[in-house]
Amino acid sequence: MKEFIKKCGLKEVIRFVVTLLIYIFWVIWLGNYWFVFGIPIIVDIYITKKVNWTPWKKREGVNNWFIEWLDALIFAVVAVTLINIFLFQNYKIPTGSMEKSLLINDHLYVSKVAYGPRLPNTPLSIPFMPNTILGGNIKSYSELIKWPYKRIAGMGTVQRDDAVVFNFPAGDTVCLEYPSASYYQLILDEADYIKRYDDSIKHPPRTKEEYYSLGRQELLRKNHIVVRPVDKRDNYIKRCVAVAGDSLQVIDGLVYVNGHKEKDIPGLQYTYTIQTDGHRINAKKIRQLGISPSDMHYNPDNSLTIFLTNSMVEDLKKNVVVKSIENIIEKKGTYDYRMFPFDERYPWNLDQFGPIYIPKKGVTIKITLDNLPLYERIIGYYEHNDLKIKDGKIYINGKVSDTYTFKMNYYWMMGDNRHNSMDSRYWGYVPEDHIVGKPKFIWLSLDRDRSFPMNIRFGRMFKGVN
Repeated sequence: MKEFIKKCGLKEVIRFVVTLLIYIFWVIWLGNYWFVFGIPIIVDIYITKKVNWTPWKKREGVNNWFIEWLDALIFAVVAVTLINIFLFQNYKIPTGSMEKSLLINDHLYVSKVAYGPRLPNTPLSIPFMPNTILGGNIKSYSELIKWPYKRIAGMGTVQRDDAVVFNFPAGDTVCLEYPSASYYQLILDEADYIKRYDDSIKHPPRTKEEYYSLGRQELLRKNHIVVRPVDKRDNYIKRCVAVAGDSLQVIDGLVYVNGHKEKDIPGLQYTYTIQTDGHRINAKKIRQLGISPSDMHYNPDNSLTIFLTNSMVEDLKKNVVVKSIENIIEKKGTYDYRMFPFDERYPWNLDQFGPIYIPKKGVTIKITLDNLPLYERIIGYYEHNDLKIKDGKIYINGKVSDTYTFKMNYYWMMGDNRHNSMDSRYWGYVPEDHIVGKPKFIWLSLDRDRSFPMNIRFGRMFKGVN
């Protein structure tokens, strides 16, 4: 051993042992023991040195500055890519759907270890690039190699009330002209426009399926459509209000899970109308409450429509110019065609929704033509079955079926800004294979309404995410 250490050098032996132990731990964690064949490579890199594994630079002697710079760059790209896959990733809040818990331009540290890192479905991609480049016309990844879904062991599982980062479930098909909108929602909007036009000219009514087909044709005619794999869909962040096996219902804007009202969330906010005595509320007071000018709108009658938390409501009630504050809640039975499952048999809206069951892996349910709208995307798309309806019967993989057993766990995600959030009420369940990670803390926060350096919200930096 002494001769071995003397020959190789103590420093090199220590580096070899540490690297080998980390690699072995990684192989065990990954659970793919084909990677043990990588051990001889590590041995050769540090001990035998028969092969030059960095052919862009000389193994002996001094390399020029460009080669040294290139070597450092390659190492950094590989290291950061592995860190982003297995440990953590940064995420920026782009919209106000989680206010006032999380604010626009909060930059988050998102732990991949919290729920277990997910191996990429499309490993061939340009590092650190968005899904599309050059104006959205070219993919930054290749689907030449596709890996099945696999999640390796993590510190835990998604829990009720967790803030979670996940891939947008309705982002499998994307309209490049409206990349942040749901493709299916855009079809429904087109279908609704055609239906209203038919009504205006007294055209004989068509079926729901006909309007949907016409809406899809119109959307395809006017826009460019692309299809994306799971891991290349946009990242969203919402709060998990119900986990697999739960039953959920929204009554008058309040969420009930398994018959119990959800716990109080300080940042939760709704839309309110404030009636004043004719004077506007002092702008300084509005800023002190943490309300952005873009979150408020003065109406012609001098009333104010605004997003508020419970604590903000209580504070504003004390303001001398405020006469009344009313929570805007949609009535029960008012059908919103944008709401999941997009069927008039389920006349739901933002504030009156459900009851709905959140599917759990291994659970078998009875399926009928009436409840199929709730589960058809799960059966036919998320879990890759051939689903058809023929002669009033449901066929799954060619067989008549009246039951279905779920292959994955699902979650129900909602934004804390309950009246300004595109969430599960619009596109349904989030499958477990879409889960990315758990935000742990805010490492940077910038106020969009201020200029540098006043825009830095120091009080939010390194604040934990609850």
